[in-house]
Amino acid sequence: MKANQIRKIEQIYRKKVPPGRVLTQEIARSLTEISGETNRQIGILINRKGETDYVIVGDHRQIVIPDLERLRSSSPRLKGLRLVHTHLNDERLSRDDLADLALLRLDMISAIETRNDGLPGKVHTAYLLPENPEGKFWEELPPASPAEIDIDFPAFILSLEDQFTSRQRVRKVDASERAILVRIETGSLQDGEASLAELKELAKSAGVQVFDSVVQHRDRVDPRFLIGKGKLADIVIGALQIGANLLIFDHELSAAQVRSITDFTEMKVIDRTQLILDIFSQRAHSREGKIQVELAQLKYLLPRLMTKNTAMSRLTGGIGGRGPGETKLEINRRRVRDRILHLEKQLKEIQKGRNLRRGRRERTGLPIISIVGYTNAGKSTLLNSLTKSAVFTEDRLFATLDPKSSRLRFPRDTEAVITDTVGFIRDLPRDLFAAFRATLEELNEADILLHVIDVSNPDFENHIAAVERIMEELQIQGKPAIRVFNKEDAFADKELLATLCGRFNAVALSALNPGTLFPLLEKMEGLISQVCGRNGDPGRHHENEDAKLRGCGVAEIGGNCHGEPQCHGEPVEP
Repeated sequence: MKANQIRKIEQIYRKKVPPGRVLTQEIARSLTEISGETNRQIGILINRKGETDYVIVGDHRQIVIPDLERLRSSSPRLKGLRLVHTHLNDERLSRDDLADLALLRLDMISAIETRNDGLPGKVHTAYLLPENPEGKFWEELPPASPAEIDIDFPAFILSLEDQFTSRQRVRKVDASERAILVRIETGSLQDGEASLAELKELAKSAGVQVFDSVVQHRDRVDPRFLIGKGKLADIVIGALQIGANLLIFDHELSAAQVRSITDFTEMKVIDRTQLILDIFSQRAHSREGKIQVELAQLKYLLPRLMTKNTAMSRLTGGIGGRGPGETKLEINRRRVRDRILHLEKQLKEIQKGRNLRRGRRERTGLPIISIVGYTNAGKSTLLNSLTKSAVFTEDRLFATLDPKSSRLRFPRDTEAVITDTVGFIRDLPRDLFAAFRATLEELNEADILLHVIDVSNPDFENHIAAVERIMEELQIQGKPAIRVFNKEDAFADKELLATLCGRFNAVALSALNPGTLFPLLEKMEGLISQVCGRNGDPGRHHENEDAKLRGCGVAEIGGNCHGEPQCHGEPVEP
């Protein structure tokens, strides 16, 4: 560019738009004159005081808006900046213009036609719309000359932001995290919807309020954004309209993908793994559980530790940011590795204590029954019903993380130790699985497995497959097992339920109704007799062993004259 052209561009910074106007004829002419001379698009970003914050020089086809991170608006919704730029051809606002309007949350965007004589032609203007029944994202004003745009801009923008706020007040928001769920499906859309339904339950467990969910079917996943760029722009506009501030992807994202999506959307972005890790962080109460969760979080974080950037800095608080500390992104790789080694050493020490307690249980000669199953299948509720225990239960995913054990006495005086375990889930995060492996390996000591299944869940067959895959990884798939169809009270078609019980060789019951437990007790006792026939007689022990168990705090389950289970004492240590 020539020196006089650069001087003209610099002079634009000194020009000011009256606060009540969108644009003046003088500024429009200055922009089109320089644009015509240089054959480049010229743009300016104007703040609400009418001052020019940026002058942008593009090429013949487009301008590139600089990073506006430091210019976050004090407004809760819009940026506080409007973009005015030139078009060299007689064209309307482009798709890129409208995407910039939405993604940058600009107050307004205007494109001025540059005539052959360098004078301004018509001005094309658009602004964002709040949530509306028509599903429109923006409104375009009729083309007009700069002098004909007669809008009281301060009053207009205040009214627009009030509309955004009033629409959002209609939604009852109890959570600070308001999410849109996103999934890319290359297979069946039905599978994608089922997975998103589970992700919604995970979000609910984490205290996130889900505002919307999106599934996009693609032949292949976009390596940078996962989802199509146009679709991602639509999601961000929708998020702006409804007041969402978080995107949760139903996939595991790489650090580069998180950075690309965050830079493009200017929203906080987390993936399914971070969401599950956050739930575990909230629910872990025992020392071992907290160590396991922190270890999983640090192992997840380590390959993502790069130079601090805006994409990752948005993850320092709230969902996806709990656990090792709010400033964990400032920890360098060496310190993270040292912390991981320290935590692994602590887990080994805890494991020694667990082995001692396990040996103490084995010396009693009691068979061990472990309850396994998909998360929220009702495992803890079943343990409570069988043993009259008081293990915490809640209708949400991963309500139980720490294993609990109690002693169970059957109606025919057979006894066993029954243990609850953490729930499984499909695509269990690798780092989490590795951290909890020591706990899950307790299942290797079990004589019998109770596989609890929520038969009322339409996706229960996939849940069975997911649990059995994890059991295979733990090399316990060959153990004697009983499938338990829980929540039969929520299953309307009893004939179909009976057919499913025959097909899957399962026992149907409701863990909330003790009267439905007796078929399971009979089957468990019969299987214990078979196991005892192979492994000795673990179901019998002497009075001195009883005393030892009570000294260790074992719950004793007896039977009254009606054969109903009764409980005395405290839970066994896991």
